[in-house]
Amino acid sequence: MEIGTEALKRCHLVTVQGRIDSLSAPEFETALLDLIEDGAANLVINLAAVDFISSAGISAFIRARVRLKKRIPPGEILISEVSPFLRETFELVGLHLLFTFYDQDVDAVGAV
Repeated sequence: MEIGTEALKRCHLVTVQGRIDSLSAPEFETALLDLIEDGAANLVINLAAVDFISSAGISAFIRARVRLKKRIPPGEILISEVSPFLRETFELVGLHLLFTFYDQDVDAVGAV
């Protein structure tokens, strides 16, 4: 798994490539929590190049969201360019109720 970050005016764009499984989820979670600790208020996470996410990866999303919601003012995690397969995974576990999904990065960044 590879993680890239780009600081934008109103958010950080996080681009993930590969699988977010039990081996890579701790690295993914650490990257998100480090961004939040360093002051990132909003995260747009691009999952276009992710073909699999395990329960450990889903847990990393939830932990990062909880951390952002505890901030004053609370932050947001927006998910962009997710494949239909991953979208279905998020929906099966009910996370489509916690996260907002966008077809393109530009739409997600504009929504922050």
